[in-house]
Amino acid sequence: MGGRGASESGSMMGLGTSGAAWPQLGCGVGLRTEHYDVVTTEWPAMDWFEAITENFIDSGGRPLAILEAVRRRSPVALHGVSLSIGSADPMSREYLQRLKALIDRIDPAIVSDHLCWTGVDGENLHDLLPLPFTEEAVGYVVERVRQVQECLGRRILLENVSSYVTFKHSQMPEWEFLSAIAERADCGILLDLNNIYVNAFNHGFEPLDYLAGIPGERVGQFHLAGHTDMGGYLFDTHSRHVIEPVWALYREALRRWGPVSTLVEWDAEIPAWPVLAEEAATARRIAQELCAQRPADAVAPMAT
Repeated sequence: MGGRGASESGSMMGLGTSGAAWPQLGCGVGLRTEHYDVVTTEWPAMDWFEAITENFIDSGGRPLAILEAVRRRSPVALHGVSLSIGSADPMSREYLQRLKALIDRIDPAIVSDHLCWTGVDGENLHDLLPLPFTEEAVGYVVERVRQVQECLGRRILLENVSSYVTFKHSQMPEWEFLSAIAERADCGILLDLNNIYVNAFNHGFEPLDYLAGIPGERVGQFHLAGHTDMGGYLFDTHSRHVIEPVWALYREALRRWGPVSTLVEWDAEIPAWPVLAEEAATARRIAQELCAQRPADAVAPMAT
């Protein structure tokens, strides 16, 4: 299988005041243990894979060997869940050094994490918790993103998270908060379209208002996923097919910004490979219908 996309190769070059030409990877899926065997024996066609950073950052043996084997054939993105960029705790230099070592080893096309906090006083709560949308929080997170990018020697993407509570003292809508941090920290945005839909339902805003408030030049990746309707609220479970209103948001995002690397997330009740691959194929067909065809970027093979 031929690879697509381009790594930033550890560089912070290429993103000026007007934004970045982020890698164009096509449509991919998450690399999950349930599909290790089929991916590494049959090598089914897939544009790229996203790996959860924490599943590999401290591992050796088979997990890391799988990731390296996949990377030799395809672009890979590292997607973290423990950076805790909004925590009151100091940034963990130990975590950043371990992350940098994995980046240096894998040479990912994209490195991302979430705009949230995940713990306090050194305790990881293993959840992606929302921040208050205030100017004070913007300044605080911006400084921490700068620390991270300086340590890693590259730009990262921050993802908007799903949420089920809001803060009374928030001063701006979520999209303004996310955009302000991306602009001032000079980082990118991983725009999770399912999370926009979930939060719009849960908190009562219009999803298209969210898209209208995002600086498109900062968007380096989309996430698509399914969620669960709990009656009074939507729960971001990543356990279902993408629903039509989320596909509609995807179409609108493509009309606004053109082709963007797209990832289908499916993390619970994970289906057989053909089901997941068809979900990515649906995203690919939509992108091909709406965006002018362009040559895929070249991906450098991982050094052995």
